[in-house]
Amino acid sequence: MDLSMTTDYATGTGSPEPYLRRIAAAGFTHLHWCHQWNTDFLYSRYEIDQIARWLDEYGLRLLDLHGSAGVEKKWVSTTEYVRLAGVELVANRVEMTARLGGRVTIMHLPAEPTDADLAEAYWDTIRRSLDALAPVCRGAGVRIAIENGHMDVVSRVLDESDPGLVGLCYDSGHGNASGVGLDYLARLQDRLVSVHLHDNDGLSDQHKPMFTGTVDWERLAGIVARSSYEGPVSQELSMRLSGYVDEDAFLAQALADGERLTEMIAARRG
Repeated sequence: MDLSMTTDYATGTGSPEPYLRRIAAAGFTHLHWCHQWNTDFLYSRYEIDQIARWLDEYGLRLLDLHGSAGVEKKWVSTTEYVRLAGVELVANRVEMTARLGGRVTIMHLPAEPTDADLAEAYWDTIRRSLDALAPVCRGAGVRIAIENGHMDVVSRVLDESDPGLVGLCYDSGHGNASGVGLDYLARLQDRLVSVHLHDNDGLSDQHKPMFTGTVDWERLAGIVARSSYEGPVSQELSMRLSGYVDEDAFLAQALADGERLTEMIAARRG
């Protein structure tokens, strides 16, 4: 059974090799690459080549990759040199995704400003950055998936974008904390290209194991079964609030949870 696990379940910086080895040993087949997801780190070809060798050694495949919206390099900044540096950062991740065999790079977008003039500049920046990235994505065969957070923003970006270039990443933790995530997912299910699955108490984003919080997994399974998503169950978990201290036990439980949800989705498709 194909199942995907995030690389940063313990830490998102430093060498990923120990975590890749443990993920493979636990029985996962795919990776959600989430190292350096919120930094200005630029991967060199030497680092990407080494990651490719590790994936080959451990028999893992890249499902998708979490790009960085940047700290000082921000792809939706209204300061032009900062925006251009941010576009370069996203392009680095798109090209890395393709080099490692993935087809989706996930990105966050900030909330729309409430001031009308600032909002106009905000939308202009998003459009120009996506336009700049379009040839990079087409050349790499990679789509950008906008992660749910500010769903009014996500919905508008999807409405204005080519489905062949931009899709939706549904994060179940974000959706559960908002209280309306599954309603939005049901409306946007035809644009779903990536999933970040984890649980919480409905109050904050906790990245806890599935089936341990208040996410409506029955409803989620039904929507995913009807959606355009074709990939495996992909978990974006963190050990920090999981209650686990042993990595092997944590990963074994995550594998079992992934198998359970996969069967739920398959039953609804059947």
